[in-house]
Amino acid sequence: MTHSKRNILLVEPGYKNKYPPIGLMKLATYHRQLGDSVTFYKGDIKKFIVSEILEDCIKKLSELQENVNWQKKSEKIESFIKSKRGSLVQEILPEIADKELLASWLNHFSDYYRKKEYLKKQKWDRIYITTLFTFYWKITIKTIEDCKPLVKDLKDLKVGGVMASLLKDEIKQETGIAPITGLLDKPGILDENKLIVDDLPLDYSILDEIDYEYPTGSAYFTFMTKGCTRTCAFCSVPKLEPTYKEKIPTQEKFNEIKELYGEQQNLLLMDNNVLASPKFPEIVQEIKDMGFHKGAMFVEPNQLNISVNNLKKGVNDKAYIKKCHELISAFLDRRVKGKTAQNFYDILAKYELLSLSTTTKNNLLQSYDEIGSIYEKYRDKTPKQRFVDFNQGTDARYITEEYMKLLSEIPINPLRIAFDYIGLQKIYTKAINLAAKHGIKRLSNYLLFNFKDKPEDLYNRIKINVDLSEELGIHIYSFPMKYIPLFGEEAKDRQFVGKFWSKKFIRSIQSISNVTRGIVPPGRSFFERAYGASVEEYRELLYMPETYIIYRKIFEELGYSQEWRKLYRSLSEEEREEAHSIIELNEFKEIESKTHNERIHQLLVHYTISREEVKKSDSEYQSIKSKFDKLVREDRFVDLTLTYDYE
Repeated sequence: MTHSKRNILLVEPGYKNKYPPIGLMKLATYHRQLGDSVTFYKGDIKKFIVSEILEDCIKKLSELQENVNWQKKSEKIESFIKSKRGSLVQEILPEIADKELLASWLNHFSDYYRKKEYLKKQKWDRIYITTLFTFYWKITIKTIEDCKPLVKDLKDLKVGGVMASLLKDEIKQETGIAPITGLLDKPGILDENKLIVDDLPLDYSILDEIDYEYPTGSAYFTFMTKGCTRTCAFCSVPKLEPTYKEKIPTQEKFNEIKELYGEQQNLLLMDNNVLASPKFPEIVQEIKDMGFHKGAMFVEPNQLNISVNNLKKGVNDKAYIKKCHELISAFLDRRVKGKTAQNFYDILAKYELLSLSTTTKNNLLQSYDEIGSIYEKYRDKTPKQRFVDFNQGTDARYITEEYMKLLSEIPINPLRIAFDYIGLQKIYTKAINLAAKHGIKRLSNYLLFNFKDKPEDLYNRIKINVDLSEELGIHIYSFPMKYIPLFGEEAKDRQFVGKFWSKKFIRSIQSISNVTRGIVPPGRSFFERAYGASVEEYRELLYMPETYIIYRKIFEELGYSQEWRKLYRSLSEEEREEAHSIIELNEFKEIESKTHNERIHQLLVHYTISREEVKKSDSEYQSIKSKFDKLVREDRFVDLTLTYDYE
């Protein structure tokens, strides 16, 4: 069934996240194949509206006065659109003769924005909003509400993704929009055609339309399987992907992506339980065939050449104009020196490519004969190692000698093995031993907490990793992951407290993790310093004031930590029970009203020192933070695991 060209807007709310929106990337491919115009935006919709009106304004001014570079004036034009401040008109139009006509158009676009006239003439034929974690409820609902007036027909406002599937009734009740749940894995879900959105390759170009940078670097994102054979109560996968698919065709999509966007360095697999597949040996062979064999190296392709070629094809002009400008700016800053740098700079200046606001498709194409050869000669061609990452973790219960040998034949880094509860200790330990036996030295794991576990269980699981790292001569990084319910009101924020946990315990774990951005390294000295040398020390630390945990050295030098510890340990069993009940609530305003016991009151005074009052002068804090900031910057595959709870 044919249709006229549609304007499609893909939206990701402005939350902080690790991975690009894979669903929207597939939808971009789907709509481009149908001949539709596709725009991607991440962030506040009100800012997007301004940017769209600004674009239309500059286009109109360019039609009226071609010899003026209106892009150079874009910041002042945007300011006028938002404020309609008369003095700006003189700044925008100082050297222009026919000011009256141009000023009238500036006023028109300002009124169009300020009086919300854009709501009377909707541009978008269809808007898709992706959703992620349920605790992003507020920002996601706001995004839906902000998008509702922009679409021509509300039935063409499509909401999908994780939160949409888990809280579909709540979203419909709040917004009136019925979300699409699950996967777009059948034809005809969106339009009357035979295309299956979930089977399409990703459109990587949309990521260059926005300023937000996902911390994944150069990587292929794909699935080799879908779903999971388990039905764990804490996991959303059975709801999101209810049918286990033991092998997803990948090679053809991989080749298409490589041809259009160039070779990517790493392979990031989003499978939820890849080892459950009886076709796992075939999957490993396919990974090797894709170029990810043991010891595989990668040389970055000429991204400028790829971008210019895609500009010539008209694939996504907005994205590739922006990407070309970023590439040549970085090249000028980092890759060329001396006369070559001056020569390159002069060419960019001649074609007005030094600023994004003046960079145009036409000028990029005209300049390429001059800058292309310089770029190719001096660009970075350093070979880099390739890595494979089953980022959602592997299931220790499916690990066998055969499967671990297969994993060791690809450049897996790190191998992630889930350690969700202490009852998995025996199976988990066996899996780690098999990894070490087959030469896999770098591992990480997810440690679920705040579910049905006790605080001591988390300590013991981290200690098991420290012990195994030491015993086997390997590196296991642990990542405590806080459980948040999947359904209902408790799913809408991060406030849930498990049966055996408290607000203070959770905050203490986050405070410990704060300095290393959620990473628990394998070293024993750090572990014992951060979490305690015994369960008893750990338990006491959970009750310690948050500021004393984060800026430990400062408060030890001041003697405050010792004073707190002395007071805490001096409490009788009955007093300690009362103190615990107060501390666990993690609310320390008006401490005078919380107890009549003077000794407990003295203890609570220590909790009134806020983090904001402490200067970041703790050398130990700074040293550790610097080390882990560097680790996270250099190793993006470590960073991929972060939940941002540490913030």
